[in-house]
Amino acid sequence: MRHTISVLVENKFGVLARVAGLFSGRGYNIDTLNVAPTLEAGFSRMTIVTRGDDATLEQIVKQLNKLVNVVDVHDFGEGEYVDRELALVRVKADAKARSEIMQICDIFRGKIVDVQRAELMVEITGDESKLNKFLHLLEPFGVIEIARTGRVAMPRRSKPVQAP
Repeated sequence: MRHTISVLVENKFGVLARVAGLFSGRGYNIDTLNVAPTLEAGFSRMTIVTRGDDATLEQIVKQLNKLVNVVDVHDFGEGEYVDRELALVRVKADAKARSEIMQICDIFRGKIVDVQRAELMVEITGDESKLNKFLHLLEPFGVIEIARTGRVAMPRRSKPVQAP
């Protein structure tokens, strides 16, 4: 089962290495990892997607809470958060295929961000399912390269901000 975990950390040297080390040291895999600063100076938010049963997840959360520089850990349950991912996709696009690729982009609200003679680069955002469907439709044209950000997530309801 996939789990999305939000981790608020102090933005200090070595924090990312300690979090990644916790996962690798215990044999847990990270499917996606995204880290960025928050509105509050000196803090960053990590969004980690991992797999495991409820017992494994409980162990991960407990271990994360023990790490120095970790301020808050939240495991998102089903339906209590909104998540998105960004992808840049380079796809072969000769003159014959361009209009069809552009139609697919319109349907999925993708945006063409670079045009070359024989290829296009498309930016698309959405949940993982949307991106996978989009990529599946582009496969027949010849996907050259993909860069994905990994999942970012926020709770549906805001909670009161607490000083660390």
